[in-house]
Amino acid sequence: MEHCTHRRQSPTSGPCFKCRGSAAFAPPPPSNSLSHLYPPPTYFPIRAPAMPPDPLSQRHIVLAPVPQALPVPPLDEYKFVVPTKRIRSIEGIRRFHDFSSGKHFLGFIVSLSESIRGRKISDPCHVSEPVAGIIQILETLSMWIDEIPPVKQAGRYGNIAYRTWHGKMVRNAESFMMLVLQDDVIKSTVEIVPYFIDSFGNPSRIDYGTGHETHFAAWLYCLARLEEIVEQDYTALVARVFVKYLDLMRKLQKVYCLEPAGSHGVWGLDDYQFLPYVFGSSQLIDHKYMKPKSIHNRDILEHFSKDYMYLACIAFIRKMKKSAFAEHSPMLDDISGVPNWNKVNTGLLKMYKFEVLEKLPIMQHFLFGSIIEWYVEFPFRTSM
Repeated sequence: MEHCTHRRQSPTSGPCFKCRGSAAFAPPPPSNSLSHLYPPPTYFPIRAPAMPPDPLSQRHIVLAPVPQALPVPPLDEYKFVVPTKRIRSIEGIRRFHDFSSGKHFLGFIVSLSESIRGRKISDPCHVSEPVAGIIQILETLSMWIDEIPPVKQAGRYGNIAYRTWHGKMVRNAESFMMLVLQDDVIKSTVEIVPYFIDSFGNPSRIDYGTGHETHFAAWLYCLARLEEIVEQDYTALVARVFVKYLDLMRKLQKVYCLEPAGSHGVWGLDDYQFLPYVFGSSQLIDHKYMKPKSIHNRDILEHFSKDYMYLACIAFIRKMKKSAFAEHSPMLDDISGVPNWNKVNTGLLKMYKFEVLEKLPIMQHFLFGSIIEWYVEFPFRTSM
């Protein structure tokens, strides 16, 4: 008879397939590692599972007040610092929105949306010297993609050549700021460069999402607080700068196959972007012929997507995804049933606040310094 030679230890697994005795291994010896003393930071994962929208969340968005435009307050004094991440909990997000920084940043987004209302991308607009400098930066970054082709690799997503492109962008970021900044605020580069660098995706994960897009908007907001950009520039910021930025990001996505960061799958608005829908819906408010349901008309998409960001986004999705639109983009399909563009725009503004600016996996990476300040907690004082 053949004897079984398995080790008999305290049972923690199934029996031996020969003699039905315990076949568990002894527990491993205690590790000498100090990792238990230094746990990893409590960051929430960026990529959330693709789940249907929560009805309570949708109700919250519907009942929320519509965000309002606010003027950008100029800086009182210059004390530039390296920006850092400060939000670590839902309470931190609440404080951000209750403090003036959160209110004015969202108010800046609304102001940009209102500046493009009823206007086509091709309509003439004022382009100042700083705006022209930003456009030059984005064109240079796009040219570098042509100079750094993707490498052959086994994986479909995340071409490692993107890291070469990103590294070149980082090395030149400070010199890019010279195209935008005046001499009196040149020292602000220490604070605004990190916003700029994080606007184009993450080189480690080789992904891109609405958090990076938000940092690009934050970089523009910083320039507005520095008074390099004024309210007269807002239309050009959307119709010239943001359109260039969107073209650049789509080129990066296609050439280097960037993964979507934080995508909700089919239940999200878009795998990568959000703000083009806000600005694009504002463009179409009170349009005489085009309604939200017009996104299903392929002739309209073909002839008008160059002038309207919302239509360009829909055309891009239809080009990249071949199945039925209602299957791969059910949220956009639902929005097409809204009666007018004004309701679409106000709903998207509320949704941007709730789905981006109030989401911890995104906002835990948002940067704060002296330009976009973290809330100030004043100590309680008692009278003598």
